[in-house]
Amino acid sequence: MGRAGTMLWALAATFLAGVTGDEFSVLRSPQSVVFRDGSWPIPGERIPDIAALSMGFSVEEDLSWPGLAVGDIFHRPRATVLVTVKGINKLVMPKDGISYPVENAVPFSLDSVANAIHTSFSEETPVVLQLAPSEERVYMVGKANSVFEDLSVTLRQLRNRLFQDNSILSSLPLNSLSRNNEVDLLFLSELQVLHDISSLLSRHKHLAKDHSPDLYSLELAGLEEIGKRYGEDSQQFKDASQILADSLQKFADEMYNLYGGNAVVEVVTAKTFDTPLVRKSRSILQTAERTTYNLGYPYNFNYAVVFNIILWLMIGLALAVIVISYNLWNMDPGYDSIIYRMTNQKIRLD
Repeated sequence: MGRAGTMLWALAATFLAGVTGDEFSVLRSPQSVVFRDGSWPIPGERIPDIAALSMGFSVEEDLSWPGLAVGDIFHRPRATVLVTVKGINKLVMPKDGISYPVENAVPFSLDSVANAIHTSFSEETPVVLQLAPSEERVYMVGKANSVFEDLSVTLRQLRNRLFQDNSILSSLPLNSLSRNNEVDLLFLSELQVLHDISSLLSRHKHLAKDHSPDLYSLELAGLEEIGKRYGEDSQQFKDASQILADSLQKFADEMYNLYGGNAVVEVVTAKTFDTPLVRKSRSILQTAERTTYNLGYPYNFNYAVVFNIILWLMIGLALAVIVISYNLWNMDPGYDSIIYRMTNQKIRLD
């Protein structure tokens, strides 16, 4: 990118910094994935593409965003962890990381990244976990079904998990938060999920050393409910924000260490999303009703490859038929054909 392009990005980032405060933060990343320091805004709908590119997968549309460098193409991260926090523009993290403003914060999902992992590593069954505890929405594929078999996913399970002996309530300072308020318990249950994910994964450390990349996508809405219940200027919201920031940093460090320093941990904070998101992931409370539409088959990235193979194969066969037919039509039976030549000698002998 030229100097003029860099200046335009800087001007746009300065302008957007005063308009929107939503952020995309990189808490931990390996040396093979290079995020540059800067304030370049990220389009909200391109966040899944950034996750895909950082894992070494291609995307449908080129991303001309200077924040992500090429990095080491021969050493890709073994895991990508993306946590979406609703209800706040920015979290003050305990450690300094790299943050970028988010432009046009729209709901997104990592379904495309999950599909790319399934397509490239279908035989190795990587760990794919997409979870939204407050909405009781979970999607597990591959080895995640065995690793996180005991993970609490429903609201009742989360509430019961909080009051067990080894829950975070025994060690987490609640400050102004209360154990007797449903909104506070919802927020704390999401922190419990973060703790349980790293704890359960630590029992299967061998999965963090295989060659297939893993994907974790988490959506946390407990802080948003705290803001609605007490107000964003309340002490409860301030304490919850600080507790969440500390918990996210601890979670990032634990996941980073479990994967031997070869994991990318990112956090997206958004006050509100512009449009609702229609998710394709499975809901544990979803009914069995289905609506059938007259839709075409979903696009497959191998379509172009298969199309070119079939196209040029048919062109080659057509040319071969034309050349063979032309030569047969203009062939001299008495000179070019060994069949006629042998038949003619046999007649002479007889």
